[in-house]
Amino acid sequence: MKRRFIPGLVVVALAAMAIAPARGYMLFEGDGSDEPGFVAPIVGAPPPPPPARMSSGESYIPYPPPPVVPQARSEKKNPPNPPVMFTKIKSDKGLLDWASRPDDVNNLLKGMKSMMDVHLSCEAKSLAEIDTNAERNPILYRTGHFRITHSPEERARLRQYLLGGGMIIYDAGGGSKPFYDSAIAELKAIFPEAPVQRLGPDHAVFHSYYDLDRVEYLQGVRDAGYAEPLPWLDGITVNCRTIAVVSRWGMGIAWDGHAVDTTRAYAVDSARKLGVNLMAYATAQRAWARQLAQSLQFIDREPTAAGKVAVAQIVYDGEWKTRHKGLSVLLQQFNLKTGVPVKFGLTELRLSDPKLFDCPLLYMTGHEDFRLSPAEAQNLREYLRKGGFLFAEACCGRAAFDAALRRELRKVLPDQPLAPVAAGDMIFTLPNKVEAVGVTPALSQQGGRSRIEPRMEAIELNGHYAVLYSPFGLAGGWELSPNPYGRGYDESGSLALGMNILMYALTQ
Repeated sequence: MKRRFIPGLVVVALAAMAIAPARGYMLFEGDGSDEPGFVAPIVGAPPPPPPARMSSGESYIPYPPPPVVPQARSEKKNPPNPPVMFTKIKSDKGLLDWASRPDDVNNLLKGMKSMMDVHLSCEAKSLAEIDTNAERNPILYRTGHFRITHSPEERARLRQYLLGGGMIIYDAGGGSKPFYDSAIAELKAIFPEAPVQRLGPDHAVFHSYYDLDRVEYLQGVRDAGYAEPLPWLDGITVNCRTIAVVSRWGMGIAWDGHAVDTTRAYAVDSARKLGVNLMAYATAQRAWARQLAQSLQFIDREPTAAGKVAVAQIVYDGEWKTRHKGLSVLLQQFNLKTGVPVKFGLTELRLSDPKLFDCPLLYMTGHEDFRLSPAEAQNLREYLRKGGFLFAEACCGRAAFDAALRRELRKVLPDQPLAPVAAGDMIFTLPNKVEAVGVTPALSQQGGRSRIEPRMEAIELNGHYAVLYSPFGLAGGWELSPNPYGRGYDESGSLALGMNILMYALTQ
């Protein structure tokens, strides 16, 4: 069939139709409609206008609503409009590009209202119209089937908004691959310093309200070659907060309620629960981002003393830098307690770098899976056998990093597995005696206790620890702001253990 352009005015007309296939049409040059994996939109009728009055009470998952306050006067009052939670991002290519299923978010919010008495609303704006203050448009939602491209100005605006506490969701309409691929490319352009990676099933976004480490898909997803029951969201995480996600399979068409079994989308129940989780996660993380912004700012400086403690953070393919100020805070606190001069200009290098052997202490962290190349594993093996010291932590206590680190260390030192560090070891006594530590709410909920014995694991070579590993997060505590969804130690426990590890590295 000959492909034809659909001008914007024609798109508006198509959107007024009840159901109409868009196959065979090209919306704009380079829209991806001729690429493998393109799924054409099915045009739906526009949503009805909202009622003149909408009853609501402001409520944010997972927090309870405020108590009802009696009116001071007895006359009838118009109830307030529901607060805006989702802002749908419009494009200049017409409704078919960004709103082929215009009632998707509205239906999601209706479901939330019936299931949990949460009253929220959505609006539609262009990227130029959004407020970079995330409190005014908490979650941005961009869906579509065709390729998307943001201008440099839009990318800069999005970056400011996201770093300020906001969140954006890109939803591949009907699982259309050109949209998915271009959304990934846009995130890489907006955050070139941060990797876009698939979120592991233990990520908080899959557990913030419902436990969704397993989901149901429609048959179309299996027909497209994906047979796993795992949710598929890619994301960018900055300072332990996932600020942008891309859904590989359609959510909105399931929210809309018109998906058929051949659609490349989540089943309706899974899609709605995932939408609730995304809102719950974004709400809690936005509140935490305000707290994080108010935490102490530590500035790197060059020491004047001759003696220095230099720490090199390992760079690898993946999310190797989870917190940006944690090490600087730890080093400063160590300097204040012990008087040992500290070098604040931290080194960042790959394991393949020859400078590795000039660093007495390596630090490694992350959230998700990673793999070392054979050359990196060989270099690390040689470094450790020559007396080097590696300290690693699973930031936020994430299972994917934990499994990856154990796997990679088995390749590096196959005959020396990680083993628990015994209570009373100098790691727990010098310079701080640490018998019990406070834990984050997420870790407390898992074990039922607000304080636990600290847990460290180690690999010993030639009579000293070559590797020390914490399976629970420390860096958030070093920054005085552990993530509420993270499984880790509190501020005082994290700093005490971190200082002890630095002292061990200096004295062994």
